[in-house]
Amino acid sequence: ILKNVDAFPNVRIVGVMGMASFVEDQEQIRREFQSLKGIFHSLKNDFFHEDNQFKVISMGMSGDYQIAIQEGSTMVRVGSAIFGSR
Repeated sequence: ILKNVDAFPNVRIVGVMGMASFVEDQEQIRREFQSLKGIFHSLKNDFFHEDNQFKVISMGMSGDYQIAIQEGSTMVRVGSAIFGSR
């Protein structure tokens, strides 16, 4: 679909978003965030190298945002830390 991104003129892809597995193993979480950052860089190099708006790496939630920030997240989602659990 990325090869045909021009077919969607009203859609702007600005980055990637991912969630780590819901586990206690912080090293696994770290590896998953590192993997997503690698995917971001591959997409940036292969498809968006001239697009200055492709810059978002959204990863990290209330329970793991610190690791996500350490691994390069530019956006975290911390709703349950603010509003409590559902």
